[in-house]
Amino acid sequence: MPQKKDRINSRVWIYLLLLTLQYGAQPLFSKRFIGKEVIVTSAVLVCEAAKVVCALILLANEGSLRRLFSQWTLIGSLTASGLPAAIYALQNSLLQISYRNLDSLTFSILNQTKLFFTAIFTYLILGQKQTGQQVGALTLLIIAAVLLSVGEGSNKGAGGKNSDQVLFYGIFPVMIASVLSGLASSLCQWASQVKKHTSYLMTIEMSIVGSLCLFASLYKSPDGEAIRKHGFFYGWTLWTLVPVVSNAVGGILVGLVTAHAGGVRKGFVIVSALLVTALLQFVFDSKPPSVFCLVALPLVMSSIYVYQKYPYVARKKED
Repeated sequence: MPQKKDRINSRVWIYLLLLTLQYGAQPLFSKRFIGKEVIVTSAVLVCEAAKVVCALILLANEGSLRRLFSQWTLIGSLTASGLPAAIYALQNSLLQISYRNLDSLTFSILNQTKLFFTAIFTYLILGQKQTGQQVGALTLLIIAAVLLSVGEGSNKGAGGKNSDQVLFYGIFPVMIASVLSGLASSLCQWASQVKKHTSYLMTIEMSIVGSLCLFASLYKSPDGEAIRKHGFFYGWTLWTLVPVVSNAVGGILVGLVTAHAGGVRKGFVIVSALLVTALLQFVFDSKPPSVFCLVALPLVMSSIYVYQKYPYVARKKED
């Protein structure tokens, strides 16, 4: 039995590492291979379709495809995946509103609060407690995320918007989105760990729900008009598939990480990926990492070590 546990732990670490690399490389892939003329919704829809295909292949490879779909019910699907998918859709809309009304630095810093909300909701929904050391590790992680955000956004201005607009259309939406992100991540973890909904099946369901929402939005959205005018694959090349497929693989990995490691550890992946991005920019674009990045590196490493070193252990009740 101990050997099996070690194998599972090793596999989870592989998922975490792969997701970190994917998150870190994705901005460079998108920048290099997605042209400005590519319609965003078309890329997202193809990505969602790729997620479904990948998940189906993996389920078939496991030999569980027929069994899962024979046991599938609409109510079970809506309970496990429908609500998180709807929450993520609302979250993405709020982030789009906020991003237009905040400078990049403020947006990035406020967006990191989702780490705390994820920890709060995993406690409320799953009863997953954090030790004092783990809370300290989360604090270190958020400090590192803020430093990385400062390094990334220090040269970008606020755009001269008035304070009311910034508050109601910038700060409020991103804070609500952070709460929703923590809630959705915890619900996904609950569905995987409590309801025993497999991560692959959740990926399929959430991709379908998300795609349906996007298709509905095409009726009135600028992207819908662009697709009707220029065609769905306007601006695409074969290279466009690189970031699209990479993003799809990342979606599969997110499901696996959430199911096996939890939403809080996914937050560590996201911040660690910022360091990977900085490294890749240095290697491929000759852009040296900022001082903020160099300071954040030991903070991230320390936070990961402390969080893993001091897990919460329930005390045994005395008779």
